[in-house]
Amino acid sequence: MSIAADIGINFDLTILLEVSFSQFDGSVIMLKAGVQLSHNATAGPPVFSISIDTVDAAGPGPFVIAAVDPDAPNPQQPTIAQVRHFLGSDFTQETGGALVNSTAAISEFMRPTPLAGSDAHRYVFLLFNQPEGFYDQTLVNSSSPVEHFDIAVFADATGLGDPIGEIFMLVAPDPTTTMLRQVEVGALHT
Repeated sequence: MSIAADIGINFDLTILLEVSFSQFDGSVIMLKAGVQLSHNATAGPPVFSISIDTVDAAGPGPFVIAAVDPDAPNPQQPTIAQVRHFLGSDFTQETGGALVNSTAAISEFMRPTPLAGSDAHRYVFLLFNQPEGFYDQTLVNSSSPVEHFDIAVFADATGLGDPIGEIFMLVAPDPTTTMLRQVEVGALHT
């Protein structure tokens, strides 16, 4: 499956977007493209940065970051995709490539929760240059539904253009949850 085709967007990738998740034990998981993480490893919120290798190409910002799941409720039948898992603006680059924002997220980070029995979902993080007038967009706000989001339509309507950075991860349902669900279903049939 092609991420670009599945989310209907062209990639003009010049920046290496980095996303990391702090863990309960104090460690940090830095995403590598296509890495599969457990549900528990993605509690978030994610921390964003630009790779030191592409920091100069990025410029100071501002940037918009979006995260979508093109595989909901499952990759075989993504009938509610895309699900918006994050949308934030006003990110600027600090020394060393860290991205920080000065405004509240439009959509706060929503932890990946693929349904029991589903294959792993792809969660795609996209970095865009923030256009002038982005604040005036009224397509999405904090109370907008997250299901049936279309990042390509949103990017076109708000002038975001093509993303300049991207990374994705896979998250499968928690095996314990899947096993519990199978036991519950089995108990119903006994």
